[in-house]
Amino acid sequence: MFKLLLAEDDGEIRLMLQRGLTKNGYSVTAVSDGKEALDAMSDDFYDLLISDIMMPVMDGYELVRLLRDGGDTTPVLMITAKNEYEDMRLGFLSGTDDMVKPINVNELLLRINALLRRSQMIKDKSQTIGGTTLEFDTFSVFTGGQQIILPQKEFLILYKMFSSPGKLFTRQQLMDDVWGYNTDSDIHTLDVHIGWLRDKFRNNPDFEIVTMRGVGFKVVKK
Repeated sequence: MFKLLLAEDDGEIRLMLQRGLTKNGYSVTAVSDGKEALDAMSDDFYDLLISDIMMPVMDGYELVRLLRDGGDTTPVLMITAKNEYEDMRLGFLSGTDDMVKPINVNELLLRINALLRRSQMIKDKSQTIGGTTLEFDTFSVFTGGQQIILPQKEFLILYKMFSSPGKLFTRQQLMDDVWGYNTDSDIHTLDVHIGWLRDKFRNNPDFEIVTMRGVGFKVVKK
């Protein structure tokens, strides 16, 4: 079960979100300001922090800056009551991974799932099929005694599919995990990247990329 830390000073919103997240299978610890959140994260591990911006004692911007300055890479989803550019700019500059309004719990759940999936990809660090190994830290593929360094998006697509050989990933899943939930990129750009990957690994003896027309893609072992 994923452990989430929720920092929200509005009692009604905090209770609503805590109930909704718990109902959907998450373990949720709720606090009322940034200082309490910082203390909680120093005492325990959390898979994701959900933080309001405007809070007493310490606001969300300062909280995230302190975490990032201290080397904490916990994914952060920031709650904003507005949808203004300045809120988003300051949030992302502080080290926030994504932002969402609190009133749409379904959207919140989608963004949480996407962030947790991306976080898990990073933690695994490497994936191997047969004699082919993907190393996350360098975006490298080692195969046949050679090292191939891929562009970031190509590597992340391949790495995601390597994590579960034989599993079908929809186009939307791959777009959310690699480009992010807020991307303005056309979904067909994924097809272009898949084409580039196929060209580079067409003769690989360990795996191939299979297309399920109209649905998505998967990596299968040869």
